[in-house]
Amino acid sequence: MATIQEQWERFYRWGPFGLLALGTFLALLIRELVMTPAQERAAATLLITALALQTLHLTEKIPGHVYYWTRTGLAFTLSWLNPFFCIYAVIGYFDAQHYLTRRWAMAGLLITAVTMAGAQAGGLPPDDPTEAAALGGLFALNCGLILIFGRMAEREEKQSLVQAETIDELERTNARLEQALAENAGLQAQLLVQAREAGISDERRRLAAEIHDTIAQGLTGIITQLQAAEDSEHVRRATALARESLREARRSVQDLAPTHLEHDMLPEALKKITDGRAHLTVTGTAEPLHGELEATLLRIAQEAVTNAERHARADRIGVTLSYMDDEVTLDIRDDGRGFTRPSSGFGLTAMRERAERVAGTLEIESEPGRGTAVSARVPLIRQYR
Repeated sequence: MATIQEQWERFYRWGPFGLLALGTFLALLIRELVMTPAQERAAATLLITALALQTLHLTEKIPGHVYYWTRTGLAFTLSWLNPFFCIYAVIGYFDAQHYLTRRWAMAGLLITAVTMAGAQAGGLPPDDPTEAAALGGLFALNCGLILIFGRMAEREEKQSLVQAETIDELERTNARLEQALAENAGLQAQLLVQAREAGISDERRRLAAEIHDTIAQGLTGIITQLQAAEDSEHVRRATALARESLREARRSVQDLAPTHLEHDMLPEALKKITDGRAHLTVTGTAEPLHGELEATLLRIAQEAVTNAERHARADRIGVTLSYMDDEVTLDIRDDGRGFTRPSSGFGLTAMRERAERVAGTLEIESEPGRGTAVSARVPLIRQYR
């Protein structure tokens, strides 16, 4: 649908043709009463000239102010010959400010007012004082209408400008608000990760100390006591079992922190844990992430790859790490056995809880015989110094 501006442009181009045709039709109806043969020939010449002017105007090869003044002169002369040609002159009320500067537009409007007043008074020039008085009154009326409608147009233009400025300001305010909301969302996610990291770190230290002080110390004492006991096959078996349990306890303490990330970024750490086990693909620009985010994604990858190997019996496993503008995704796909419903075991639950602890999400898709896809998404929060 055309806009108001487009409709006005269409009127400026084609409106004069319609007004000229209407004025010519009405003038022909009464030409014998108001026009002499000489005037008819002059009017015919002027009509051809006006038609040529309008056609030339369509090609945009004539300047706007030249077109306006030429058309106004033709309309005035035609209206002098026959008052009904003032219908063609009336277009000057509408497009004066479109083609002329503000000062010259007022002059154009006054000439159009003279043309209209002369036609309304019965034609130019007036034949007697009464017609002259009528001409003066009608000219004053037309000038008054020009002022009234001009003020209304100015007021409407100012209101349009104010509305446009208000809309622009609202758009700028909305843009700033959206930017602030995005920054606040990122800050909130970062604060959430930091808060969770602090709590998790405290819990890890507590668990490590508890394992060391209880299970590991207890196993050490058991080994000492068994070594002091009489040598027998049962004692040797118990000693070996205690030593194995001690090794597992110490490994648990070490595993509370991902050692792969001590010296490597996440892509290098993933490459080490997937080497010979899965095909790794990294997309986007890799950059250091917050430590808790990297640890979470690494643990999810370890658990998912292990599940694919041990439980799904997959032949092919693919791991894709993608860095995007505001988030990082980790996708693990395999061609293993798949399942109908996710197991309630610790592995899948632990992966989902790990993602949620850092304000992320984890989705699992699987079908029997068609493999499994695990997708983790976490916010992209860079490592702070």
